[in-house]
Amino acid sequence: MLSIYRNMFRIPDLRKKILFTLAIFAVYRIGTTIPVPGVDLEAVRFFQETQQAGGIYGLLNLFSGGALEQFSVFSLGIVPYITASIIMQLLTVVIPRLQALQEEGESGRRIITQWTRYLTVVLALIQSTGFTYMFHSGVFTGGIDLVPNYTPSRVILIVLTMTAGTAVVMWLGELITQRGIGNGMSLLIFISIISQFPFMFGQLWQQTGAVWRLTNDIQYLIPFIVITLVFLAMIVAIIFIDQGQRRIPVQFAKRVRGRRVLGGQSTYIPLKVNTSGVIPVIFATSVLLIPALIVTAIPVEAAWLRGIYNWINTNLGTGRTGVSWWYILILFLLIVFFTYFYTAIQFNPEQQAEIIQRQGGFIPGVRPGRQTERHLAHILNRITLPGSIFLATIAVLPSIASAIWNIQIAFSGVSLLIVVGVALETMKQIESQLTMRNYEGILT
Repeated sequence: MLSIYRNMFRIPDLRKKILFTLAIFAVYRIGTTIPVPGVDLEAVRFFQETQQAGGIYGLLNLFSGGALEQFSVFSLGIVPYITASIIMQLLTVVIPRLQALQEEGESGRRIITQWTRYLTVVLALIQSTGFTYMFHSGVFTGGIDLVPNYTPSRVILIVLTMTAGTAVVMWLGELITQRGIGNGMSLLIFISIISQFPFMFGQLWQQTGAVWRLTNDIQYLIPFIVITLVFLAMIVAIIFIDQGQRRIPVQFAKRVRGRRVLGGQSTYIPLKVNTSGVIPVIFATSVLLIPALIVTAIPVEAAWLRGIYNWINTNLGTGRTGVSWWYILILFLLIVFFTYFYTAIQFNPEQQAEIIQRQGGFIPGVRPGRQTERHLAHILNRITLPGSIFLATIAVLPSIASAIWNIQIAFSGVSLLIVVGVALETMKQIESQLTMRNYEGILT
């Protein structure tokens, strides 16, 4: 691993890609500090000093890299694009036209990408309108009005600015994908979350260390020490599980063509324990955010509607205190469900069995065709269960600690899964490019 860091700057082409990616990071971070026109800057500064990274606001602010608390032009971050991509992936499964475009190759995927961009702009318009109202009404700001001059022209200016900022963020991500290193959208989320880690641990230390400094009693530092150790253990566990895979052996029969004997080779199908990656975690978090965002944006008058509002506000993490056990349980179950759902989309046992049979291969001890399909489906279900439980456990561990000690833990298992996953994937891409250039040097 250390040799990768040492060698990746020695190759001019790879060095240019890395420096270009870092330059885009700098542009993105500068954009997160530029406030939208029409807001009260003094109120924004006061809100930054008093805000706490809790509930829905804390999660959205984390994904925007702190841009939401500054009401900047990049306040929405990459969240609208993620939501649009999730919607398009779900529609691809149920709409035959989109599925046909997906199977056409590069041209079809280009059309789907263009539709995703249009959907991103529409979602950005809706979300920026909702956020403008929330920052004016004080839903997210604890009663602080960040938009005192709430006129139609001022609202339109703010909404268009935030929507344009989302389009710029989307463009920056695509630039990284095309001319930089790694997946641009994932890396922008990565740098957003990383930028908030010092603040999150600083806030955690303020909650636990303040009492310790007054009493000098070591027991008040136990939550901070335990959470830090759990944080490190979660990183090690995520790396370990990410590398885990079940290898299914495949044998290809020998075929004689003229004087040549083809086939007779053996290979394997690598089934990862965590086939779906962090997508189920993002899906589950988005599902929990939807009702909470709705109830915070819609004024409630009826008693029964107020009861629903209070239950969601208390139990689904929209408050500023620690999350409830209902939130933890629902998030855990949703992650398990979406892991099975997305794994079924990613790996089709029937299609894989057909490909193996068409190429003249077979799994030792299993008949080609229907039995191969059943065998693959059985193994996939067995390894998906521990993978889904692992994802759900990592995602809810900080929430469990928050509920036990009744303190606000800003970082979440979701953010940690994304950071470690993107870092590993980016390093694999750098390593593959280094290996490719070594092979070119040997052949020449």
